[in-house]
Amino acid sequence: MPVTPKAPLAIVALATLLSLVVFTLPLTTLEAMTAALGLGPAQQAWIMSGMPLGAACGLLIAGAFGDTLGRRRTFVGGLWLTALASVAAALAPTGLFLIVARVVQGLGSAGIMACGLGLLGQIYEGEPRRRAAAIWAAGLGAGVALGPILAAALLPIGGWPAGHWAIALAATILALSASARLPESPRSPHRVDLTGGLLLMLGLGCLLSALTELRLGAFGVVGLLVLGALAFLALFLRTERRAPNPILRLDLFAHAPFTGASLAAFASGAGVLALMSLVPTVLVRGMGQTPLTAAFVLLAWSALTAIAALNAHRLPARWTSRQRVIGGIVGCGVGQALMLLATPAASWAILVPGLLIAGVSNGILNAALGHEAVQSVPPERAAMGSAANNTARYLGSALGIALISILIAGRDGERFFAGWHEAVVMSTLFSGLAVFAMLGLARERGSLGAR
Repeated sequence: MPVTPKAPLAIVALATLLSLVVFTLPLTTLEAMTAALGLGPAQQAWIMSGMPLGAACGLLIAGAFGDTLGRRRTFVGGLWLTALASVAAALAPTGLFLIVARVVQGLGSAGIMACGLGLLGQIYEGEPRRRAAAIWAAGLGAGVALGPILAAALLPIGGWPAGHWAIALAATILALSASARLPESPRSPHRVDLTGGLLLMLGLGCLLSALTELRLGAFGVVGLLVLGALAFLALFLRTERRAPNPILRLDLFAHAPFTGASLAAFASGAGVLALMSLVPTVLVRGMGQTPLTAAFVLLAWSALTAIAALNAHRLPARWTSRQRVIGGIVGCGVGQALMLLATPAASWAILVPGLLIAGVSNGILNAALGHEAVQSVPPERAAMGSAANNTARYLGSALGIALISILIAGRDGERFFAGWHEAVVMSTLFSGLAVFAMLGLARERGSLGAR
């Protein structure tokens, strides 16, 4: 079929949305999974962390495959892998089987996320590219909004597996559409840096596993995993300096726009994304709301994120992407700080102003980051730029969720909210530090340009 300007954007945006549905699916189905499979606390933590672990580990290697073997091929492969892993998850007979399926779902999402923005950067230029990045960013917010509601709505129909069956069907349809409608990218003659990819996956796997085990208090295991992570990541850095076709060009970090976009993505994950992901826990455990009610309240953040991203092009054209990123992080920080208003005696409505402010700001931030991720790297490395940006986001969210979970774990009543307030302060500091870092990079960029 002929490629049209709208079809590639719709396919990429819907696939991005699907990846975030996969990420958020357990938020309203974990209790049903626990009852059906007899999950213990450790297995519950791993089901929540499995998908982001797989995504963070696979994003850069998926980006390398996209730039070297073809972005459409890698994107479609990610969709097929997501479909197969979702079928396996729906049929999972044990908790361990489901955890493995969740990790593989993350690897499939890595192919989608790494090459989606790269494909859009290849197809669109100028203002259409900025608008395409905004629609891609809207897919992020829409996925977070729809995932918990879809999972809760399907529970009475087919139990917790129904959500995975729905994901498998959607991924299959999108894979067939992408094969027919998306253009292939030019392929590089270089070989993929498989050694670097393996070392990075092992290093990030150990690091994220340590964060998950830290939530469970397994400090001896955490120490061993941290040592393993440091060793593998040191070997990765050594390999990337020597590889003819590295999966991550380390010299890009000397480029202020790339470093700034990566820092902002990490702060977004560790700050607003991590904190808002646990708002349903506050509503259910702290305020006595049902999971479905909590999912709808969260729409004040997630739906506004999608709407704001779609309308980010209406902002004054004189505002650069960097200025939008900084403004978005500042707004997210204000919204995060307002989560301090949550108390045992408060109504769920007390959270709405903060959710609304963070939602609008996060939408603007996501749209600007999507543009910066592609603009801050050479055109032939667009998938690498997208993969690096999303890796930073997933690493940040894994770190933030782990730390927040530790602060509120095993607490009830006033103690629960005391831990939540500590978590709010911590996540807001992540946003504040990112603003100062980006302002410093902007000054450095200006001083270098003046020389």
